[in-house]
Amino acid sequence: MKTWKKNLVAGAVLVTVCAGIYVNWLYTEDQTTANLTDTLNEEKLMSADMLVMNDGSTLSVDTEVNDTTITDYFAAVRLSRQEARDSAVSILQEAMAYSEDAEAAQSNKKLEELVQVALCEAQIESLVIAKGYTDCVAYISDEGVSVAVASPEGGLEKPDVAVIADIVMTQSSYTIEDIHVVEVL
Repeated sequence: MKTWKKNLVAGAVLVTVCAGIYVNWLYTEDQTTANLTDTLNEEKLMSADMLVMNDGSTLSVDTEVNDTTITDYFAAVRLSRQEARDSAVSILQEAMAYSEDAEAAQSNKKLEELVQVALCEAQIESLVIAKGYTDCVAYISDEGVSVAVASPEGGLEKPDVAVIADIVMTQSSYTIEDIHVVEVL
């Protein structure tokens, strides 16, 4: 009974993600997106600003210079991230379809973890935007969380970084040392 419910939930999440991809594709169909390899290979301007917390830990703030418009940058990054996720999901689904019960259970667990990471990233992005920032993209990996935030007027200040770090820490299990905030100009 529980397996049926888990499969139903995983299927519903997968359908929702696919619908989101389709809507994103329709929205960005007329827009040209930046080539991410060009963007990522450009020189980056990093600032030496550090946010020192009360407990003595520090949080670095990086600044990234980008030639594309901010909207195109965030749309391109989200599209690239979604395509990578879709590829991983399809591989896991194939593994589940053609494997035995133990391997299928392991693939199902990886799929659930992937969905949880995607949901956590979406929650972080939504909450950062709700705090008044124009746009942001969150990346969660085993090493930590990177949050790219559109630069507000006057740039990111230490209180801004503290707000973003607080959002990330409340939505995930990462500590302040694992959080990297990148300002996209």
